[in-house]
Amino acid sequence: MISAPVPIPAPADVELDLFLEALYRRYHYDFRSYSRVSLQRRADLARSRLECATLSDLQRRLLHEPDVLPTVIDAMTVQVSEVFRDPSFYLSLRREVIPHLSTFPSLKVWVAGCADGEELYSLAILFHEEGLLDRTLFYATEINRRALAKAEAGIYDMDRMAQFSQNYQKAGGRASLSDYYTAAYGRAAFDRNLRRKTVFTEHNLATDQVFSEVHLVSCRNVLIYFDNALQDRALGLFAGSLARGGFLGLGSHETLRFSAHAPLFSAFDESQRIWRRNAVQGVDHA
Repeated sequence: MISAPVPIPAPADVELDLFLEALYRRYHYDFRSYSRVSLQRRADLARSRLECATLSDLQRRLLHEPDVLPTVIDAMTVQVSEVFRDPSFYLSLRREVIPHLSTFPSLKVWVAGCADGEELYSLAILFHEEGLLDRTLFYATEINRRALAKAEAGIYDMDRMAQFSQNYQKAGGRASLSDYYTAAYGRAAFDRNLRRKTVFTEHNLATDQVFSEVHLVSCRNVLIYFDNALQDRALGLFAGSLARGGFLGLGSHETLRFSAHAPLFSAFDESQRIWRRNAVQGVDHA
């Protein structure tokens, strides 16, 4: 019996695999389970930024020139967000979730994949307006060190603030967004008090573990860049982090309905991608 020939992978696929393996083995950044289409696009962006003719050239530079790593990571991670992005999500948090969170004497919130910090400041402002900021500890985590530094600085281009302000009002804002930042030289710096109780730290959803029990996990528009196995791993981390009765917020095109961890959650406001951790282990009310 003659066995079928083993398919020969395309050179581009081999190059991408070797580049991702080098990035993981040399620097411990693991993108191997991210969406393949997205990976190819981002790797090509890194190659272009570093003026490399091929991914093989980029891999060589990555292995022998550590200074190129920040440019590669910037290209491999998506740092696109807005303050109060998807205002209806924050409106649901304000009206439906906050009344439950306010029953806890102290709170912990994990903003996973915080990018440049827009989501963190959105939540901090919301918690301030609902009287919860002083008793809340935020964990802002991100794989990209430069993005994490931007999040901690809390400074954004002034020309973005008009859109941020519109989002804030649609999200049920109780004041003016300008009350929360100082403008100068074309930049807007958010009030330091908003991040006074925030821990900024690196965390990789592909390789790292649960680090604290929290009452709210907000991980929005991150899972869409993962393959199914990595999505499930991340959702397992969130399930393991959440206190019983805690809440999980995902992006507008993300769901945990088909995850192995779905039985640990109940749909709370599924239209806004908000789920609640069940009080009893393994009970599915969804």
